Amino acid sequence: MSAPPDFADSVAADNSVIAGRTMEWAFDMKWTLVSQPKGTELTLSAPKDLDLPEVRVATKYPVVGVSAGVIPGGALLEGQNGEGLGMSGNFLPGFTEYQTVTKEDKNYVSILSFGSWALGNHATVAEIRAALPTIKVWSDSSLPTGPTPPTIHFVFTDRSGDSVVVEYIGGELRMHDNFAHVLTNAPSYDWHLLNTRNYLNLATMGVTSRPVGNADVTALGQGGGSLGLPADYTPPSRFVRAAFLRHYIEQPADAGEAVQAIGHILNTVDIPLGIAQTKDGDQVVSDYTQWVAIKDLTNNKLMLADYAHRTTYLTIDLDTIFAQDKPTSVLVSDLPYPAAIDGTAALKQ
Repeated sequence: MSAPPDFADSVAADNSVIAGRTMEWAFDMKWTLVSQPKGTELTLSAPKDLDLPEVRVATKYPVVGVSAGVIPGGALLEGQNGEGLGMSGNFLPGFTEYQTVTKEDKNYVSILSFGSWALGNHATVAEIRAALPTIKVWSDSSLPTGPTPPTIHFVFTDRSGDSVVVEYIGGELRMHDNFAHVLTNAPSYDWHLLNTRNYLNLATMGVTSRPVGNADVTALGQGGGSLGLPADYTPPSRFVRAAFLRHYIEQPADAGEAVQAIGHILNTVDIPLGIAQTKDGDQVVSDYTQWVAIKDLTNNKLMLADYAHRTTYLTIDLDTIFAQDKPTSVLVSDLPYPAAIDGTAALKQ
């Protein structure tokens, strides 16, 4: 069963950096918002059959993110740290093959601990680029991964606007500068970039009229330049759709406008229940947008909405959470989302 999360970022005119993502899944993964304070002890392990020692490290930076609660101990697939480094993990089935740890290796981390290690110990994308070649990232059948194999690629973005896509293909690390500023699921990032060449005809400017014989035939409305923009929910189509919008949307002036811009882009890839279905044996299952996260990496804020509150984001001031300096957790579905605002008073006489 695949699930198509999507990612997009935006840099405002005042250099504010906002990054957002959707999380689609067909199973209840018990998504949990967690805070991991600075100094959290992480245990970095190798595959059990190698009998290599566990390495314990204390994190340098506080982290808040979303973890899959169905996995014992959790696994961070979304988050940001106190230095403004953000991470999103997207599904890459059929292409992901993690690295092979050997008896000679000294630095290793399982894919389930990767997110906490990366965000807890690095402040910038440049640090991520430097650190990843020095550590082996692995997965095998001994890991309690829940109902879906953890075949993931990641995008890291920092408050400078620098962004990198991290993949493990054929047992090797691959890092790509995130030129498109978007990411979806499989295939790999370089394939998605190549596929965008099929859509070079797309434009924001449509033709208003053309002469046909003696008649002047006018357009039915605006938007003709994007005719051919794929509208289905497959990851390649979602990548093209998000990339087109990300690159042609009017640049926001500040963080507030950038949050709105990212929200509008993510709305175009939102999946309601019942629309993206497959069969698992005799059972019909449906991927749907279980939650959406928008990260203000400049001002250390996180906005969340789940399926039941898709139009009312909850905003969390992460500096306040980081200052608590203690671990906390709550199910994403149990957050105190704002109720719909009653505007009746504005028209009451």
